[in-house]
Amino acid sequence: MGQSSVIVILGASGNLAAKKLVRRTPRSEHCRGRLDEKLKIIGFDPRHMSHDEFIKHIELSVDPLSSERKDQFKAFCERCSYITLNQDAGDDSFFELRKRMESFIEGDETHQNRHFYMALPPSAYVAVSEQLRRNCYSEKGDSQIIIEKPFGHDLESSLELHRKLEPNWKENEIFRIDHYLGKEMVKNILPLRFGNPMFGAVWDCSHIDNVQISMTEAIGTEGRGGYFDGVGIIRDVMQNHLMQLLALTTMERPGSFAAEDLRQEKARVLRLVPPLDIKHTMIGQFIKSADSEHPGYKDDESVPEDSRCATFCASVAYVKNARWDGVPFILKSGKALDESKTEIRIQLKDTTDGMLRDTAHNQLIIRIQPDEAVRLKMNAKLPGLELHTVATELDLTYQQTVSNPDIPEAYESLLLDAFTGDYSDSVSEQELEASWKIFTPLLHHIEGTTDIKPREYAYGSAGPEGLEDFVASYQFQTLGSEETVV
Repeated sequence: MGQSSVIVILGASGNLAAKKLVRRTPRSEHCRGRLDEKLKIIGFDPRHMSHDEFIKHIELSVDPLSSERKDQFKAFCERCSYITLNQDAGDDSFFELRKRMESFIEGDETHQNRHFYMALPPSAYVAVSEQLRRNCYSEKGDSQIIIEKPFGHDLESSLELHRKLEPNWKENEIFRIDHYLGKEMVKNILPLRFGNPMFGAVWDCSHIDNVQISMTEAIGTEGRGGYFDGVGIIRDVMQNHLMQLLALTTMERPGSFAAEDLRQEKARVLRLVPPLDIKHTMIGQFIKSADSEHPGYKDDESVPEDSRCATFCASVAYVKNARWDGVPFILKSGKALDESKTEIRIQLKDTTDGMLRDTAHNQLIIRIQPDEAVRLKMNAKLPGLELHTVATELDLTYQQTVSNPDIPEAYESLLLDAFTGDYSDSVSEQELEASWKIFTPLLHHIEGTTDIKPREYAYGSAGPEGLEDFVASYQFQTLGSEETVV
């Protein structure tokens, strides 16, 4: 029994398809050799393009190639074709898509696996998925839709999206992409935790004082303010990316690295996180830079003058179980800050008083981007005749330590997972529901009253005034002030 595979890119002319999907698929295929040799790729989009124009569109999105890669890329392009979607033709265009896919079945092949990547606005997911199920579902072979965040804008809308997809697509036919799960250092969290007993021995509230999970960006909204104003930093980053990092940091050891075991443990620990409290939250919005070279958020003409949209948020979460009892998880994300950086910083408790005094706190830092690294801050004796300690650092920076590190980009890794049926890094419906339960009350509280206004901070600064004190109030001591901080 033979089988073949087809990838259909819906929205093939768009920015996401060009920069993330089409650009990565040829590299994944030819440099790693893990995709079906008979794989075909179909671009499907309302924009009218000939086959040659579609190939040119692909070429413009791919990084410069060596002579060897050019031959590989040419072979890749021979697998590609394009269909113009007639939006007024109802199911007819999708029926044409079906016939194109069936035309790729050769000889004794009886099964064809079909992957539908929806590089589309989320508002189109339901209608398009219904047409795909009706006209293009593989009766003999696997079918799969691949969608990307946002998966709703609060708990109810997320559940509604699931209810509308559910009649046509089973959970194991929906691959939900959170591109952070494809990043090399994110994939390294579980091997780091469970492959090193020295970390497992201190991975609890008896040894850890606090955990900071942060994702900051040095750029602002860069002309996307109108879109961002309807989303905000909490929905854009914290509810998805930071929650996945929190889950991987706090989950119990799974029975295996199989997809269901991993996803069940992540969902289980997220259900133990109570809704975030406005009393332990700070929000901010950037204004123009101190030198006036960079505009403020509301200087964007597409942003309302009275916008209260948060471009920065810091909030504190807790995991209500014995392992993490009382440990604050300080979540921080923002735009137009002084640096672009994503990291998990685990700070351990003080050493016991005794012969050694004034020692620094041990810290384990997992740098996700840029410059992937794992650093362990520890204490050692300062060379000399006196017994004094000095803070030192064990540093595993990939670019310095690993010879010629071949680090795949996030989309490359996730697309390979999707196309090969590995759902380990697909966000499950249970994870989504649990994470929205954590953030929806906070979002409704902030958006439901005009009394809560974001604190201003200058473009390129470290964040709103008072941020340092806010973070410090949860470090190396009991829970900070009950006073509302917004």
